[in-house]
Amino acid sequence: MMNFLNEYGSDLLLKTWKQLYISLIALGLGIIVAVPLGIALTCFPRTSKVVIRICSMLQTALSLALLALMIPIFGIGKFPAIVALFIYSLLPILRNTCIGVDPSLIDSVKGMGMTKWQQLWMIEIPLSVSVIMAGIRNALVVAIGVTAIGAFIGAGGLGDIIIRGTNTNNGGAIILAGALPTALMAIVSDLVLGGIQKLISPKGLRE
Repeated sequence: MMNFLNEYGSDLLLKTWKQLYISLIALGLGIIVAVPLGIALTCFPRTSKVVIRICSMLQTALSLALLALMIPIFGIGKFPAIVALFIYSLLPILRNTCIGVDPSLIDSVKGMGMTKWQQLWMIEIPLSVSVIMAGIRNALVVAIGVTAIGAFIGAGGLGDIIIRGTNTNNGGAIILAGALPTALMAIVSDLVLGGIQKLISPKGLRE
């Protein structure tokens, strides 16, 4: 592995950045779509169940199969991988956003005479932000792992190194050179988002 790192260290860093870049783009799109949609669906419980079931069905598709389905539509490269990862990120973010706040608390807020907008901005969003962030953390960890498989459709990233190792005799060290940074990236990303989650959560809920 040391020989591989000495020879391909710069390439490893570049592929690590590509993998993180693709994962963050897909996660950002998932947040932009799933969080507002989840907030809107809290007003329509029956509709929210249908939407979450559809996202669950998409989530059950094997990652490699989903990536393969993107090829006839979007071709190969980073874009189809981003679309597939975006689909994968929807369920955890949307589900956690729809969970929201305890309904009994909402009934109490309504009894205080708050308007719907006051209820949303002053109560629901602040109290549910930690739950939403938990869904975002889950989505990012999944995205980083699935992005490695995106190498099969030309998305690049650390998956290229893992594939190179599988096609090489005694390529275990090369596989580890691609797999270990992927795992480390997932752990560090989760810790960073965990810190952000604590910062933006209400003080009474941080513990």
